Amino acid sequence: MFSYRDNSVLNILGIESSCDETAASVVQDGNVLSNIVASQLIHQQYGGVVPEFAARAHQTNIVPTVTAALAQAGIEKHALHAVGFTQGPGLLGPLLVGSCFAKSLAFALGIPLIGVHHIQAHVLGNFIEDPKPSFPFLCLTVSGGHTQILLVKNYFCMEVLGETQDDAVGEAFDKIAKLMGFSYPGGALIDQYAKGGNTKAFSFSKANMPNFDFSFSGIKTAFSLFIQQKQTSFIEENRADICASIQALLVDMLLDKLVQAAQKTGIRSIALAGGVAANSHLRQQLQALSGRHGWTISIPSMVYCTDNAAMVAITAYYKYQFGHFSDLSTRCFPRMEL
Repeated sequence: MFSYRDNSVLNILGIESSCDETAASVVQDGNVLSNIVASQLIHQQYGGVVPEFAARAHQTNIVPTVTAALAQAGIEKHALHAVGFTQGPGLLGPLLVGSCFAKSLAFALGIPLIGVHHIQAHVLGNFIEDPKPSFPFLCLTVSGGHTQILLVKNYFCMEVLGETQDDAVGEAFDKIAKLMGFSYPGGALIDQYAKGGNTKAFSFSKANMPNFDFSFSGIKTAFSLFIQQKQTSFIEENRADICASIQALLVDMLLDKLVQAAQKTGIRSIALAGGVAANSHLRQQLQALSGRHGWTISIPSMVYCTDNAAMVAITAYYKYQFGHFSDLSTRCFPRMEL
């Protein structure tokens, strides 16, 4: 039996399955009613995400995760107005699980399907909470797969001003953590240990790239050589200082380019997005820069930095209002361009 669909409110279900997090969220008129994330712990023993295992875990988790999101929101599935899902970029297997489920649900309910770009969702995650950024703004988007400075002109028009030419900063954090002997994912552990360390204890060279681009592959190589030349006891005794020093370097590289972009464009509204936006040193340094440069900044809460479905649902909410719908033939794109 179908429930009454109240058209005085707009209920959007968002589904995120781009990597190793199965997530579902319900947004009502732009307000997050639920945000459920099922993490996949199996990848820790392999030191990284295994795509086939990730896809299988998504198949197991997606129904209970969506069910939990609807229950937490107090919304029946027949009260939904649209289903948003991550279309790309990401791992193909996980993306297919999320998209197939979203297509099936939207078809069964007779409601619109909305494909969402993963990076666009991270950026628009800044619109979940107040204060929301004002257009145009610059967004430093930093994650395990992306490192970009975006000029965000409106909800759907984003221009890449600069990006990494090799590895993403999140991948660099995790690789450095692995070299330190930390479990996967190790970026958060570097942040944790760095809080008790001296950022100037060890010196590492920055990679200089033209314009607003980044490069982190050389940093990883230099750090690997640094670790190989040290005894295990030295690393353990100086763990906090090593973490603080390398983290400070990576954050400085990010913010140096952001300052250059802000000066070049004259834009003073700045936002953070992506999993690495949860890094405490990055957040603190951006706050400090905002005071020196007179910036208005937007930094999402921790729960909206890492992969989540609320950012997908909020993006689908804006796309719904402009009639940006997808059809059942819509494909997933692991390397989807912004």
